[in-house]
Amino acid sequence: MCFRLEAMAKKTRPIHTCSECGYVSPKWLGRCPDCGAWGTLEEKAPVVAAPGASASKGVAPSSPAQPITKIGTQATKTVRTGIGELDRVLGSGIVPGSVVLMAGEPGVGKSTLLLEVASRWAQLGRTVLYATAEESAGQVRSRAERTGALQETLYLAAESNLDGVFGHVDKLQPSLIIVDSVQTMHAVGVEGVSGGVAQSRAVTAALTSLAKSTGIPVLLVGHVTKDGNVAGPRVLEHLVDVVLNFEGDRQSSLRMLRGIKNRFGATDEVGCFEQTSGGIREVADPSGLFLSHRGSTPDGSAVTVAMDGVRPILAEVQALTVDPVAKNPRRVVTGLDSNRVPMVLAVLQARAGQRTNDKDAYVATVGGMRITETATDLAVALATWSSLHEQPLPAKTVVIGEVGLAGELRPVPNVERRLMEAARLGYKNAIVPRGEIEPVDGIRVHQAGTLGQAIAAVAG
Repeated sequence: MCFRLEAMAKKTRPIHTCSECGYVSPKWLGRCPDCGAWGTLEEKAPVVAAPGASASKGVAPSSPAQPITKIGTQATKTVRTGIGELDRVLGSGIVPGSVVLMAGEPGVGKSTLLLEVASRWAQLGRTVLYATAEESAGQVRSRAERTGALQETLYLAAESNLDGVFGHVDKLQPSLIIVDSVQTMHAVGVEGVSGGVAQSRAVTAALTSLAKSTGIPVLLVGHVTKDGNVAGPRVLEHLVDVVLNFEGDRQSSLRMLRGIKNRFGATDEVGCFEQTSGGIREVADPSGLFLSHRGSTPDGSAVTVAMDGVRPILAEVQALTVDPVAKNPRRVVTGLDSNRVPMVLAVLQARAGQRTNDKDAYVATVGGMRITETATDLAVALATWSSLHEQPLPAKTVVIGEVGLAGELRPVPNVERRLMEAARLGYKNAIVPRGEIEPVDGIRVHQAGTLGQAIAAVAG
């Protein structure tokens, strides 16, 4: 019998497990077939059950199971952070015992935003623990002094050891914990360097267990890869309750906060912020940042309403057509889909009789805004028409619609919500595709079935 067990142990081969998704392979592979990550399969010894081992027996539960109708809702009530745009993305605030992971590129303002959250939280007399492992306490103090975030109940700990952070939690009993960042924390007793797969997983799991057992919400700062994804194993996103992405362009002061995962609310909300010398400032009305003219617009300019998640934002599309210098006309696009704009220009010539093939066309958005949805096709077409004829579009007019290859205008979603946002900002006229549209107070809607009808409407 002993000889057979030894023979079985000798025949047992190691397995290879993906550190990103947990895929198991009998042999090593350079790329995981499941998640597509490279170099993530690690060799591990298989777990072999002892002969005759029985199934695990049940133990006494820590608390009895209850009907779902008798479970109170007090534990899921949110606490507002004091920053309206952040509460908007979170749902209505922070849920006690939840873990929020905020990811973003270096220098985008993650630490500044969370320091502002800590300051607003401490203004009400609540204790906050801010654990920083990337910067010294003096650096964080200087930033807090510059942004006006100095509070008596905001405690700062320059600590990279996870056990040290737990010691501060036991001593201070804070109502909010901020860790900056999860990739620089080190868990004692876990192999690997800080930021590695094993360390990141262990640190996140320990902080999640702390939040669930004590009811203290935890905000984590996370790094991102070159592709913009959260750095580290994908299990980090599964362990936490909320994943937020803080993004922005270095050449622009605008910052956008998007929800990637949210167990307590929707993920289609977007928060707008502005990076200033005094810290992060909320932008409750971002439409004004992407408009260069509120009254009459010059030729080559059209105003549309784009949807960022469920948030309508007015944007201005500008076009410039000039005689080409080279033999082949150029198409230069900024802030829009570089493949779709030439298509719209081709439809403008083939279906509406506007000569665009012998002109250099430069099409861009105002304020560095990036728009990928097709609802801006009509704005591109009418802005180009306006530039060709040197005739401005009617004042206080927004244009919304997708242009098809046959020259037809196709309906776009959330037309009523877009029109309400345009009316709120003082626009009086709108050109939209033909369809069933609920009337909106304060704005006159002109429905067009084709691109030629839309041009006739603005030309008249």
